[in-house]
Amino acid sequence: MSRSTLPMPSAKASASAVAVMMLALLSSSLTSAFQPLQQTKPTTLQTRFAGGFEWEDPTSEVYDQGVENPFKNPDLMISKETTEGDEAMKIDPARLLGPRLNGANLYFIGMMGSGKTAVGDVVARRMGSYNFLDTDEIIEKATNMTIPEIFDSEGEEGFRNVESQILASVHSYVRCVVSTGGGLITKLENWAKLQSGVVIWLDPTPEIIYERLQNNGDNDRPLLQCDDPLQKLKDLLQERKDKYSQADLRIEIDSSDMDTAAVADQVVRELHDFIDENPPAWKLAKAKAQSEGLDWVQ
Repeated sequence: MSRSTLPMPSAKASASAVAVMMLALLSSSLTSAFQPLQQTKPTTLQTRFAGGFEWEDPTSEVYDQGVENPFKNPDLMISKETTEGDEAMKIDPARLLGPRLNGANLYFIGMMGSGKTAVGDVVARRMGSYNFLDTDEIIEKATNMTIPEIFDSEGEEGFRNVESQILASVHSYVRCVVSTGGGLITKLENWAKLQSGVVIWLDPTPEIIYERLQNNGDNDRPLLQCDDPLQKLKDLLQERKDKYSQADLRIEIDSSDMDTAAVADQVVRELHDFIDENPPAWKLAKAKAQSEGLDWVQ
């Protein structure tokens, strides 16, 4: 759907009216590109019996694809020669995230200018099996308005309401890397949706953010239209820090030398470690049973 074919909301349109239109457009565009989570019964699960009940074994290949942390297996990180004598490319650790995440979405949160869109896009491309979504971009394309224009028309509260409804639609899809707006975490209702996936906080210092915005000529951020934008960034971070800190991962960016590729590398590595540290409940039960000398299930 091209931008020119989208209807232009009136300047007096309410936030709810804008949201209804956006959600209709979002639904139609996502349906063709992404597959929503479907509760279909896998056909290759092994049927077992325990306690007199028939059940499906979660340790079968449907759930456990045998993919482990590549950073703990050096052989996976080294280039090898093919049978023809050519040197094969080493495995990108990001490619192995998809099977380990089992479809769970990745949500990038953080201040404006923290790199959520750039890093999220790189991570999704490297993963290969995940799609990238930017909630701000979806809002702008659906309304045919820029974020500053929406702020002028609806105010920050109106924009946040629209943003929340977009997230409500997006989070029902799987295998997505989602970049969110900097203030999305200020609404409590959004956290329930974010926590359906893995939440990653990109955390550069306010000074780094300000430098980036200046270098990129990004001077139209609605919340920074003030006499001291740097101080405003510091104030916003202080206000939001408690909520940002609830993320599953925090990626600290304390140097302007950390470019997009370097941050993406750190995200990939820390995601693998996070999955190791937070295995599914059935894996913990299996490990406990085996440690006690018990068969998992007969």
